[in-house]
Amino acid sequence: MRKFFIFLFIPFLFAHSSLFAQKITVNAKLDSTVIWIGSQAHLTFEVSQQPNQKVNVPIFSDSITGGLEIVEPVKTDTVKSSDGHILVTQRYLVTSFKDSLLYIPSFPFVLNGDTVWSKSLSLKVVQPFKIDTASKTIADIKPVFNPKYDWAGLFKIVLLVLLILILLALFYYLFQKYFKKKPILNETEIKLLQPAHVVALNQLDKIKQEKLWQKGRHKEYHTELTDVIREYIERIFNINSMEMTSEEILEHLRLLRKEQKSTYQRLQQILQLADLVKFAKWNVTPDEHELSLLNAYLFVNQTKVEEVKPLEELKKEEIIEN
Repeated sequence: MRKFFIFLFIPFLFAHSSLFAQKITVNAKLDSTVIWIGSQAHLTFEVSQQPNQKVNVPIFSDSITGGLEIVEPVKTDTVKSSDGHILVTQRYLVTSFKDSLLYIPSFPFVLNGDTVWSKSLSLKVVQPFKIDTASKTIADIKPVFNPKYDWAGLFKIVLLVLLILILLALFYYLFQKYFKKKPILNETEIKLLQPAHVVALNQLDKIKQEKLWQKGRHKEYHTELTDVIREYIERIFNINSMEMTSEEILEHLRLLRKEQKSTYQRLQQILQLADLVKFAKWNVTPDEHELSLLNAYLFVNQTKVEEVKPLEELKKEEIIEN
């Protein structure tokens, strides 16, 4: 008879164990029981269940209960424990703009027709400021938040600007050194490519436009004028006139005195008057200044040679003379 009762009791134990295993547990909690009005808190529901169980949980849209509003939608997390259960966590970020004690009631969690209720909670919402209701003006819920100055961000911006400037400077240097086209000829070579009379006449035009003697710069005026004539003579008559005195130049051109006496006399006037101005500080009249420039034009035009030597030949001659 005792064995019979044991056999009857064993199925009951298995049934009771199976029913116990089907049960779920629900926990509700707040990470803070008191908040300032407009501040936020986390409301969490934790459901411990078997992996194959499907629990119907309450669904909230905009608010949990009257006055307790949802800021962010629910975030669900599932963790498996060592005993085979899983812990499903639902977390809501909530806030309230109502200065009161909010009551959060129990909520049903249903499994196969059985309902497990979460525990009720309360949240105290505090208004920390005095509001003058008589003034009927709008007041801030919370004080204005002034963020800390982002020194790290400023440092990054300054560093970036400096880096860009350094790269630009480096690019400019490399461009100037390796990429920018350099002039094929220098100023001296350009002059050698042009006929001697063209170069001389252009320089005389420049002296005429500068009006040095009109500005009282007499010595500078005659120095530039004779330099133009000396360079011209050096190229046309092939003598080192830049290193000669006026008398030496006139002596080397004594053949010109026989063939073109007036031209020779014009050159003589230019050189002798320039020497008087430069060395004897001669008091020159305006007419004498103008005469020297006019004679320079006439001397060049009366002795010019249209034929131009090749650049390579002129370079060779210059090297030999040096």
